[in-house]
Amino acid sequence: MGQRTSVQNAIALFRRHGGTLRTSEALALGIHPRTLYNMRDSGLLVRLSRGLYRLADLPPLSNPDLVIVALKIPQAVVCLVSALAFHELTTQIPHAVDIAVHGRAERPRLDHPPLRIFWFSGPAWSEGVETYTIDETPVRIYGPAKSVADAFKYRRKVGLDVALEALKLYRQRRDFDADELLHYARVCRVERVMRPYLEAVL
Repeated sequence: MGQRTSVQNAIALFRRHGGTLRTSEALALGIHPRTLYNMRDSGLLVRLSRGLYRLADLPPLSNPDLVIVALKIPQAVVCLVSALAFHELTTQIPHAVDIAVHGRAERPRLDHPPLRIFWFSGPAWSEGVETYTIDETPVRIYGPAKSVADAFKYRRKVGLDVALEALKLYRQRRDFDADELLHYARVCRVERVMRPYLEAVL
């Protein structure tokens, strides 16, 4: 009976916290490690990534890779191709999650999903960060204009064609803002590179 009660209590704690917990959070809430692993082995929990579990009876995550990254590396910001894909500013399908971390931060490690890590600093790191709720999880992602500017800054890594496509698709959006785009171009120090392309689509 005690085992069943502890499992029921653990399920209730998971539900109270949106259905997903890190191992460290589960233990801090009083869930016994044995209970946690029994729940995993019996199929009550799904392992999203090392040390990250979710109730199996919840609907599938709409964007599991971004949710896992946000839960495991909360200080990171989704950037470049992953941010462009989120904002529907690219036809590229990301094969890894592009994340920005602060220049002084330790290199994050994650067994899944695969990551591409970029080191940002100064205003290029701190400006343009927006928080979106995906599957009840706050996810930090650079906004559309900042993501376009970042694509030009890292055009040698992502490809100039990706940056140009992002600019073209952003231009078609209702919330297109040339002044905001130029602001982020200055922040990313790519105004001279980007301006001729921007003038061509205006």
